[in-house]
Amino acid sequence: MANEVGSTQLAIIGGGPGGYAAGFLAADLGLETTLIDTEPNPGGVCLYRGCIPSKALLHVAEVISEAREASAWGVSFSDPEIDLDKLRAWKEQVVGKLTGGLGQLSRQRKINYIQGQAGFMDARTLRIKKQQGEARLRFQNAILATGSYPASLPHLSLDSSRLLDSTSALEIQDVPKSLLVIGAGYIGLEMATVYGSLGSQVTVVEMTEGLLPGADRDLASILAKRMDGILHGLLLKTKVAHMEEAAEGIRVRFEGAEEGEQTFEKVLVAVGRKPNSAIPGLEHTQVELDEKGFIQVDSQRRTADPAIFAIGDVVGEPMLAHKASHEGRVAAEVIAGRRVLFEPQAIPAVVFTNPEVAWCGLTETEATREGRSIQVARFPWAASGRAVTLHRIDGLTKLIIDPETERVLGAGIVGPGAGELIAELVLAVEMAAVASDIKLSIHPHPTLSETVMEAAEVFFGQSTHLYRPAKK
Repeated sequence: MANEVGSTQLAIIGGGPGGYAAGFLAADLGLETTLIDTEPNPGGVCLYRGCIPSKALLHVAEVISEAREASAWGVSFSDPEIDLDKLRAWKEQVVGKLTGGLGQLSRQRKINYIQGQAGFMDARTLRIKKQQGEARLRFQNAILATGSYPASLPHLSLDSSRLLDSTSALEIQDVPKSLLVIGAGYIGLEMATVYGSLGSQVTVVEMTEGLLPGADRDLASILAKRMDGILHGLLLKTKVAHMEEAAEGIRVRFEGAEEGEQTFEKVLVAVGRKPNSAIPGLEHTQVELDEKGFIQVDSQRRTADPAIFAIGDVVGEPMLAHKASHEGRVAAEVIAGRRVLFEPQAIPAVVFTNPEVAWCGLTETEATREGRSIQVARFPWAASGRAVTLHRIDGLTKLIIDPETERVLGAGIVGPGAGELIAELVLAVEMAAVASDIKLSIHPHPTLSETVMEAAEVFFGQSTHLYRPAKK
């Protein structure tokens, strides 16, 4: 028989960036909060098996890349020696420090943190399976923040340690001589960058005609040129038709623009993620799913069951940690009685490759598809003094502007630090800034942030470092 745990005002299932952000704010607002997750501390996939460990490894890849390029500046290094055990230990140290810090923040806020697997007994009661028995928890409100898991390719299932997903790839058990990455989205390209820098011959295969489906082509094309120096091969408009294990690796048959067979020591499947909506006992509630398995919510993140909210990957695209965090904070405020909605004008997307690619708000691709009238102001980094000093003149900053109101509707950046630079433009879109607001805001020199200001100047045909008269 389940042990009685008691009751709580708010129960949150899932301790990732959405769940712990919701829990921390709820506690700050005075709600009795219980946070339930299978890990010993909050953090979720992002901290344990996603965003944080991948960025730690991408930093290593960037250091290796810069060391190799330094010969062009008169500084030469010998080839790096990779100590995988030490690399893994450092990555785990980063994860441990951050998740441990979140555990401390939970205790400081007097959150009841339960390590276990939660499911519904009924619409107001949870059964929690812990290492030592079970417990029941009654709640007034609940937030489902169960996240997502790596998608697989059922027709290419293979029971082999040579077949990786994004989780196992981050363990860096070894550096295979050859690696096939299936999918040229952000996960596939980030892992291709890591393994390519560590010494693998990486081939990427993608069904569509270019890298980063969904990103504007002018941004993706700059990344593609740079990736040419990292990748052993890039197979576009090509799909994997069959895989089988062989003595020397995994034999793969391709169909499409590229035909034939190749053998790879390992294969990484990076074709997206699926929502973790198969929550035990969910059928005992009024919560509804759509045809893709996402939990349906309204603008307050409330499900069809009025006492149950849902946030993050489990409610739909974009599957991004920062989107989940903001949804979690909205749900916590609603439960605390505040009148708020989740209605962002711009959710930034960042691909942490080399160069980084970032965009927010309306994209040029979306505007074309919707038939919207826009004007695009581009500032190439070849005209940026700071970019020249970094030997990175291949970057680009662009603004998507309404030609009538001159309002900034969206933006895109490709280049080192694009993920940091995009935040200014998220604020511009959210605050309904016009191009002259950015043009008249004094940016420090010499910095890459100046490219944002000069992109706005391009719109008026007045860029200091780029002669491009305004169109009459």
